[in-house]
Amino acid sequence: MTMPSEPLPSMSSIVLLGKCPACGKGKLFRNFLEIADYCHACGVSLKGHEIGDGPAFLGVLLVGALTAIGAAIVEIKLSPPFWVHAVIWIPFIIVGSLVSLRVLKALMIAAQYRYRKNDFEVSSKENEGK
Repeated sequence: MTMPSEPLPSMSSIVLLGKCPACGKGKLFRNFLEIADYCHACGVSLKGHEIGDGPAFLGVLLVGALTAIGAAIVEIKLSPPFWVHAVIWIPFIIVGSLVSLRVLKALMIAAQYRYRKNDFEVSSKENEGK
């Protein structure tokens, strides 16, 4: 398959909606956190574009900092019992980690496509013969 000649989709649609970085129509994710093997709309291969631990590291850094700052503010202002902190911050950490991981994975793939598009073209040509 050849790469689309249309302008690239906006980074916000790729990151927030999980769209294909090549065409902006197909899905980037197979499920909530797993990257699809290829785009069903344009056929570009997304498999093998390793994003490593970057999204997880940045997500932990971001969610951890927000949790620590938020917990400190709540403790200083309200001085609630421990269970209130548990009720507030455990769900925040879980949801924040999952959402930030999805958004940061999409951001890394989108940036990789923008600046290393040739890597994606080679991968999509390998799928043509299959």
